[in-house]
Amino acid sequence: MYSQFTIANQLPLTPYALNYQKCLILGNYLMIFSFLVVTSSIAINFAFDELFAMSVQISAHIATIIFAGLLKIGYVLRCIALHGFGKRDF
Repeated sequence: MYSQFTIANQLPLTPYALNYQKCLILGNYLMIFSFLVVTSSIAINFAFDELFAMSVQISAHIATIIFAGLLKIGYVLRCIALHGFGKRDF
């Protein structure tokens, strides 16, 4: 079985299993980090906008767009890894 956040001790006997494992780990961490940044950016922009300067809000708007794209890239990396391990439903 493969591990979600660390390199597994016993990898499946598929070709390039270590690369798929690294891809899965990178995708998971990228999704978590991007989700946290997008969530905090949305909170800065809409929930606590009166507490932040305009330059911070502009940066948060830009970060929302950039990190939402990185969230999608993390999901694609995860799908590629799971497909490489033989999973057909995500």
